[in-house]
Amino acid sequence: MALLETYLTFNGNCAEALRFYERTLGGKIEMMMTFAEAPDADQYPPEAAKQIMHASLVIDGHRLMASDAMPGQPFEGMTGFSLSLGYNTAPEAKKAFDALTAGGQVTMPLQDTFWAETFGMLIDRFGTPWMLSGGPKDFQR
Repeated sequence: MALLETYLTFNGNCAEALRFYERTLGGKIEMMMTFAEAPDADQYPPEAAKQIMHASLVIDGHRLMASDAMPGQPFEGMTGFSLSLGYNTAPEAKKAFDALTAGGQVTMPLQDTFWAETFGMLIDRFGTPWMLSGGPKDFQR
């Protein structure tokens, strides 16, 4: 069975973003390696030394991996996807939503939907798009 995990690329602020997600979402950083700490560190330009080559954060048993853009490769932003968080209750979703919006942009305020008591979307201060829902409703398709 394949394991599907998310891998994000940041524009030089990967360490800050993952520490923020660790605090905000109750995760645990498993590892974080800079380009300077890599076995082939001499292959990367000196200005990349403090950038993150690879990091891993676990949130409730789910892994989020990330790095800064590779040296020499332009960062093109995070587009075409959203990370989705589902909570058992609307207050849990609101707490996470409010924390993630700090310095970010709400693209859809939290509101009642046919599938959840609350649902909203945002782009956090690191450019990561999120969708959060809480209080699932029982509905038929």
